[in-house]
Amino acid sequence: MSELPEFYFRIRENGAAVFRVDTENRMRRIEMDQIAVVNVKNGEIKPQGGRTLSPGDLAAIRDWLAQRQALVARRDTDDILRTVDHLNQTAHWAQTRASEAQLDQVTDALLLAMHDLRSVLVKKRSERPSREPARDQAG
Repeated sequence: MSELPEFYFRIRENGAAVFRVDTENRMRRIEMDQIAVVNVKNGEIKPQGGRTLSPGDLAAIRDWLAQRQALVARRDTDDILRTVDHLNQTAHWAQTRASEAQLDQVTDALLLAMHDLRSVLVKKRSERPSREPARDQAG
């Protein structure tokens, strides 16, 4: 049997419950003792059961947290790129296969959603600093 990790992270909606994994007991059973809860969105680590987390515990949890935040960010971007694919497929469907009844069913919802998205993207783009290098005024 391969060696088990020291910690197990039970993923939940906004983070994870952190368990210490113990196999060094009389029965050689796997025991998991919850030691903390982690919030991926704000980085908060809350010890559980009146525990004080050791520096090693905190380092392992922070390492997991950084990896999880990076994974969630990659997934978010991938989801958006899939949405672009879906929009392209939707345009093809609307142009080639959709019946009038199907178009009547989805057109208003799609137009409103696309208008809302376009408004947000245009606003966000205008708020970003220009990507062009500043020109020297002395020229």
